[in-house]
Amino acid sequence: MDETNVTPDDAARTVRRVVERIEEAAVVDREVLHAMLSATLARGHVLLEDVPGTGKTVTARVIAEAMGLEFTRIQFTPDLLPSDVTGSTIYDDQTGEFEFAEGPVFTNVVLADEINRAPPKTQAALLEAMEERQVSVDGTTYDLPEPFLVVATQNPIEQEGTFRLPEAQRDRFSVKTSLGYPDLEGEMGLLERRANRRSLSPSVDPVVSPDAVRLLQNLTEGVTVDEKVRRYIVEIARKTRADQRAEIGVSPRGVQRVFEAARAAALIDGRSYVTPDDIKRLAEPTMAHRIVLTTEATVEGVDGSAVVRHAVNAVDVPAVAPGADDPEPAIDSGTESVTANGDDPGSTSDTESADSRGDDPEAERADPRSDGPDSTVSPDPDAARDESADRDSDPDSDPDSDSSNGRDRQDDPWGDD
Repeated sequence: MDETNVTPDDAARTVRRVVERIEEAAVVDREVLHAMLSATLARGHVLLEDVPGTGKTVTARVIAEAMGLEFTRIQFTPDLLPSDVTGSTIYDDQTGEFEFAEGPVFTNVVLADEINRAPPKTQAALLEAMEERQVSVDGTTYDLPEPFLVVATQNPIEQEGTFRLPEAQRDRFSVKTSLGYPDLEGEMGLLERRANRRSLSPSVDPVVSPDAVRLLQNLTEGVTVDEKVRRYIVEIARKTRADQRAEIGVSPRGVQRVFEAARAAALIDGRSYVTPDDIKRLAEPTMAHRIVLTTEATVEGVDGSAVVRHAVNAVDVPAVAPGADDPEPAIDSGTESVTANGDDPGSTSDTESADSRGDDPEAERADPRSDGPDSTVSPDPDAARDESADRDSDPDSDPDSDSSNGRDRQDDPWGDD
């Protein structure tokens, strides 16, 4: 693919092929895949928290394989050292010099399996790698490959002998989600796939190359985010900080990660602009793990997701014009425009028209693109009423009769073309 001529529709088709390839080997809810791939395209990292045996390791490996990326699994244990992650300097007897031996973190996708079983010193070895895409050993800095993604897993049970991730490190993850148990059909599908292969673990062939993944990441940077949508993100974050159940709300870093993930989600859906629905969809997986609850809220069983849901419900959804700030959109957004209240994209409320232009709502039903006399509102009030009555009586003049179906794509971004 060439970045100069790739459209968001092309990117959406590419991601759809990746998802279909992943689903050949793993049973994963598409909402979870959407969040994980949004983090991947946004150059973020993923934290998976779930009970053992739900397919966390398989999912991370299959995502790497489908994208043609190198994959390394690090089993975090209490005796794991930071040098076991980043690498160390060793003495070469043949050359008589010290050389750097790269650790397992030097790859595209790192699975930090059961990260909470390693001590904080070892957990912190990933901080520089996750934030700066580099590691420093003995005063020398080494760059990591691009793209670079950390998928960390932890189990919510068997907490004895584990080390809970510090809040500062949890904040480094763009997305935190869980796979959950598959439904009946999903588990039957697992058995069918196991019966059709000879190996214990499933694997898939790559759909794209690392260069294509880097291209998708670059395209994500060009997605438009209206100022009203930006304010929407900030207001939700500030609402979490004002919640009495939260000791610490979403950080400024978290606001940026939500912004980045929303742009990636828009590209996955085949759009060159972000809508408020993108923010709603990603609010919990991108914000909940960043919230530190008060002792009282923890005792009462409140979790971060409840705080985020309350904030989302408390903040007014902005009305935006999709693609308005994009002078040369890669795709025609005219048939895909959506309104914040979820109405049909092809219709415009009379109230909004009257507020924005100050004209009679009925007169606004005239097509502004028409070159005929109906495109101009008559200065005579009686004439305006007559023209409005004529248009209302003509069934062919209803501008809402041919509405857009842009919303259907957003319900399932990877549905059939």
